[in-house]
This record gives sequence, C-alpha cells and structure tokens, in this order.
Amino acid sequence: MKEKVLKELYEKRGEYVSGEDLKEKFKVSRTAIWKHMNSLKKEGYMIETTQKKGYKLIESDGKLIPEALKNDLSTKEIGSRIIYFDTIDSTNNYSKRIAKDTPHGTIIISEEQSGGRGRLGRNWISPKGEGIWMSILLKPEIPPTEGMKMTQIAAAAACQAIRDVTALEAYIKWPNDIVVHGKKVCGILTEMAGELNQIDYLIVGIGINANNLSFPKEFKDVATSLAIEKGEKVDRKTLILDLLSKFEALYCHYIMEGKLDETLSIIRNYSAVLGKSVRIIKGNQECYAIVEEINDEGCLKVRYEDGEEELLISGEVSIRGKEGYI
Repeated sequence: MKEKVLKELYEKRGEYVSGEDLKEKFKVSRTAIWKHMNSLKKEGYMIETTQKKGYKLIESDGKLIPEALKNDLSTKEIGSRIIYFDTIDSTNNYSKRIAKDTPHGTIIISEEQSGGRGRLGRNWISPKGEGIWMSILLKPEIPPTEGMKMTQIAAAAACQAIRDVTALEAYIKWPNDIVVHGKKVCGILTEMAGELNQIDYLIVGIGINANNLSFPKEFKDVATSLAIEKGEKVDRKTLILDLLSKFEALYCHYIMEGKLDETLSIIRNYSAVLGKSVRIIKGNQECYAIVEEINDEGCLKVRYEDGEEELLISGEVSIRGKEGYI
C-alpha cells in the first residue's frame, strides 16, 4: 500500500493530493493514509502536508523515487520491472529468492543493504542513502560457460557511465572493480544458477560508492567514493539511468552478435591493469606478472617473472597492484 501511495504522489508531483481522495481510491481509512505518509517521511521522502489541501511530494536529488526511475528509464528490456526497498539484506540474495517467478530484466534496488557481499565472500559496506546498491536479474539463452561475460558487460557499462555522468577518470580493474585514483568506487558480483547446458537465471549485482563521505578504517586505503573524488554529491538517479541504458546496449549487442567486441573495446581502453606489473592472488598463493593482453573472450593473458605465460579466467583469481590496491 505504501508503494501505491508513493506512486500516486509521484504521478501528481507538484500538486496536492487530498487524503480523502487517497482514502477513496485505495479503500482504506484516513488514519491508514496518514500512517503511510509518516512512514514515507521517515524513509527520507520530502512530503509537504497542508491542512485542507493534502499531501505533495517534493522531489529531492538525495532520495531515490522508484516511480521517477521507471518514468525516465529509456531501456526496453532492462528495468521492465523495478523492485525497490528502503533496506534489505542483499539485493542479490533477494533476487535469488524471487528469480524463478520474476521476469528477465527486473531491477532490484535498495537504499541500504545490511549484508552486502563482494566477490569471494568479502563484505560490502552499503550505508543508507549514500550509494547505489542494485541487482539485475537476467535469463539469457546462452551457455553457462558464457555467463561470467555479464560481469564484463556490467563493468564496461559502469565505467563508461561514471565517466560520462561525473567526468571522473574511472578505470576497470579486471574483472569486476571500477577504480578512481587507484581506489575502488564500484564492485560487481555475478551469480548464476542453472544446469549443465542451461542457465535458469543470472544475477548481476552492482554496488557503487556514490555519495559516501567516510569509510571504516580497514577500507580507507582501498576504497573511495565518487563524491569524495569529485568534491560534490552525485545525482544517483542520473547515474543509474545512464548505467542501465549502457548495460542494455552492450548486453543486447552481445546477445544478438555473439561477440563481446563493443564491451572489450571499453575494457581495454579504460583498463587499470593492461601493460602493468600486478600481483596475482590464487587462494593463499601470490605471484607477480605483467598483464600482456585481454583476449577476445575477456580473459587476462599474463607473463610471470620466469617467462611463463598463462590465461586467467576471473573465477577465484584476484588482481592487485604491485604495491597497493592497484
């Protein structure tokens, strides 16, 4: 019901909506409407209340409004449905719970995650109202072996969107991180379920430190935010819309053409590791190598200090800079 009330306010934004009209439309009491309004205000929505006139939603750059996202989204497949939460354990976890009966292209987005995760089970700090915490639910008809290419499509889309919206020099740290000035601003976690020859669903989780102004001590040396690097807050809605538009374009090109060429062009152009000496971490093992190439499948070709070459697939491999994070 609260979501329906918010939708009504958004559709008539700039105008007052009377409590009586809402009561009649939704067949509830005036008290129930009042409670929903108070709940929305507590969540951060700016709602003006005037006696005898009713309620009016005041749009704010600081708060995501699901109906505003739906209304302004230019995509056809991605974002066909948007599920929004004020808080949730993890958008990826929720996506998995509903994946079977939820259509391809659904976006799950939350103002806060209490149990956000990154690759290899790492924690992802997701404070309320500061970042972009969302998942894209996909049901592509591709072999399971191709599923991890969605990570690269998301990385290319996120990097390009951050550059276009903020003018910051963002780079891609293979395979799933976006960095600015050598620190992480975005991480991508792709999870898949299916059988030997068939994908049931695929979830691309994207976390962006948009307007975070502080980080726990253990993350200060490796993480930053777009707001910190830019020196001003970022419009999260604009960034989300741009990212989803770019993701759909790259995704549809890959599905129709069967090639990653457009995605890889972005990844190579904005690579944070190509041609550099890096640390390669495999479980408890660590070694140094030069990154020589990103091949046409998106794998990383490296040359170790002893001259041996290897082709790395994302999986359980982590890449770090020779001295620091990158």
